[in-house]
Amino acid sequence: MKIFLIYGGKSAEHDISILTAHSIVKEIYYNYYDVVPVYITRDGEWIQGETLTEPVRESEMLRLTAGDVKKMATEEGQSSIGIKISPAAIKSEDAVIFPVLHGPNGEDGTVQGLFEVLDMPYVGCGVLASAAGMDKIVSKQLFQQAGLPQVPYVPVTKFDWQNQQEEIFQRCEGSLIYPMFVKPANMGSSVGISKASNQAELLAAIEKAFIYDSRVVVEQGIEAREVEVAILGNSDVNASVPGEIVKKVDFYDYEEKYINNSVELNIPADLPEELVEKLQEYAATAFRALDGSGLSRCDFFVTSNHEIYINEVNTMPGFTQFSMYPLLWEHAGLKYSDLVEELIQLALKRYSGKITSVQVD
Repeated sequence: MKIFLIYGGKSAEHDISILTAHSIVKEIYYNYYDVVPVYITRDGEWIQGETLTEPVRESEMLRLTAGDVKKMATEEGQSSIGIKISPAAIKSEDAVIFPVLHGPNGEDGTVQGLFEVLDMPYVGCGVLASAAGMDKIVSKQLFQQAGLPQVPYVPVTKFDWQNQQEEIFQRCEGSLIYPMFVKPANMGSSVGISKASNQAELLAAIEKAFIYDSRVVVEQGIEAREVEVAILGNSDVNASVPGEIVKKVDFYDYEEKYINNSVELNIPADLPEELVEKLQEYAATAFRALDGSGLSRCDFFVTSNHEIYINEVNTMPGFTQFSMYPLLWEHAGLKYSDLVEELIQLALKRYSGKITSVQVD
């Protein structure tokens, strides 16, 4: 069976996708699969590399490590060797698509729609869950309907910002208190996120967020621990123990996470058992509210009073060997290579279920 490993992409999370692909390509069981790497450039061109039949150690295609992220911006041409193809050229029998794309055009339902049109099994959430999970405004509305607690927030569209700026300031300052966090509605990995402690910083933060999206979210800042739960499964949802992002600085932006690499993970998080069970329950509820499948990472805030607030669900979380998602499952005894295999099997199971559910007259 072939595995089409799709990585790179047009989003601001291009570099993170490459790091994820670098990890996966070394851990797939090559006794079962051949791996066809397909790199998507920042301009959206699809480049198919040579088929891999064994793990790659030194390769021009995937030679990045965590310290190479800054260099990637100027050395993109060295990240892939292959031929330019049409996206439809990956159409193949006896194959599974493994997309490790993050952000817009990667985990927002767009490329998943392509895979549906190609009628091929693929790892991860479908079109609806990907689109809803990626959009922070839509997902917050779904979480609210599911009864999940959230911090107060104000959604802002670019049209409203251009025409009602003063009213938006009044809404934010009337229902939220500083500090506030401003996020693009459709972006991950802390790209475009800023902390605002006054109106001038709020103005700058909203303007920055609009660079990445036409819709942004202004959220109430709270003193809380950042806790994450990994989800694995289709209709049979499995939730991991929670892991905690241990803060060294007040706020982790993109540079702190991926350039300075200053994030520390505490697995499992030091929490009472009843709180762990509640987090796992909320994570499963959020996953089902989005109609998730395959995998997701559910992010929460936990206050000193043990209040829980759901932050977001990431339908294609960072998947390097040092990322929270695989480390949570490793703690449960599922090593990285077996986790990759489980995701492939879940993709095949989901695809098989769709086929058998079709009624033919």
